[in-house]
Amino acid sequence: MIEIINSIRKYNFWDFNPIDLGFARTFYTNKIGQYLGNKLVKVLVGQRRTGKSYILRQIAGNLLSEGVKSENILYINKEYIELTGLRNAVDLEQLYKTYRETLKPKGKVYIFIDEIQYINEWERFVNSHSQDFAEPCELFISGSNSNLLSGELATLLSGRYIEFEILPYSYIEFCELTQQEIGSKTYKNFLQSGALPELFNLPNDEMKQNYISSIKDTVMLRDIVARYNVKDVKLLDDLFVYLVNTASNLISITNIINFFASKNRKTNYETLSSYISYLENSFLIHRVERYNIKGKDTISGNSKYYINDLGYRNYLYSGYGYGIGYLLENAVYLSLRRAGYQVYVGTIQNSEVDFVAIKGERKIYLQATLQLTEEKTIEREYRVLKLIEDNFDKYVVSMDDYKIPSNEGIEHISAWNLENVLNSL
Repeated sequence: MIEIINSIRKYNFWDFNPIDLGFARTFYTNKIGQYLGNKLVKVLVGQRRTGKSYILRQIAGNLLSEGVKSENILYINKEYIELTGLRNAVDLEQLYKTYRETLKPKGKVYIFIDEIQYINEWERFVNSHSQDFAEPCELFISGSNSNLLSGELATLLSGRYIEFEILPYSYIEFCELTQQEIGSKTYKNFLQSGALPELFNLPNDEMKQNYISSIKDTVMLRDIVARYNVKDVKLLDDLFVYLVNTASNLISITNIINFFASKNRKTNYETLSSYISYLENSFLIHRVERYNIKGKDTISGNSKYYINDLGYRNYLYSGYGYGIGYLLENAVYLSLRRAGYQVYVGTIQNSEVDFVAIKGERKIYLQATLQLTEEKTIEREYRVLKLIEDNFDKYVVSMDDYKIPSNEGIEHISAWNLENVLNSL
């Protein structure tokens, strides 16, 4: 194991190495930072290449700036070739013991393990050391599967972790990174591009298209096909294309079966249901259930699906007629998720509310529409919100440059101001 310790020195802070921390994602580091100093395991989940590794390193960098000694921080990334032989919890334990013998840290140790799902029975190591009173540790782990903490072994960590979902760059981050002003023009650019971090290092659309395609293929093959032993890879890919291009529409699995039948493709409910769950688990898509606003419960059946990054549509499937109004709705959904809300499609009196967003005791209702320039559009978007009789906040989000006055307590938000409004609630 000493050879592995020596091989990962370049990825750690021990020798005052210049570690690339990337663009500072303070939204996440500040949120996670509120939970430092206890035995809770900090778990970062999200689609591959959304920046989880950088955020872990940024947290480590913040610890150093606060006085933690470099030898008290251990960073492990299972995707590094040097760690190919790190297969299970026993190997991980041996690596950790060798680290302690070599670096001789005094006091609490901070352990960061990236893409931990590739280490068999990792939960045993994490559970043991997160509760170790003799040699105290604080653990930060990341993974690219939403079922990271749903297995039998994960029950060991029940009540002992806090989870953070990492999404691609927000609009505010987009403006900070590109040094552009917040406003209608830059928000439209945001909607028509992508927000995965590496895209901002690529100079042209062809390279961005190739990158997005490679990310999709990697997630499909490594996080879905290999993990779940998928038999019909072509069906999985075609299903993803279908969901990208029906995003923001209420659909059922029966709808999808009928669509493939029209293309002379035979499939069945069980297969499609499984494949959709795999796409969800890998964070390529998000499923949104319907919510009965009066009954205050979810409704089975039709659901909406939103994509995790608009780049999948904009760079891969832009010719499918998925308009900017649908991109706006998808972006609003992602903003709500980023702000920590559970999101549903609302139903009331046979009408649909685009979003019912719930966080703790807070609930907000939102309609998303491209513009409010016509009376019939204004009437449609506001009418459904007026049907709701409770006193929770109600908003209409649009791309209009001017602010529309409050209408029976319903507030208008320009889309580029939505994240600031959500962060202030």
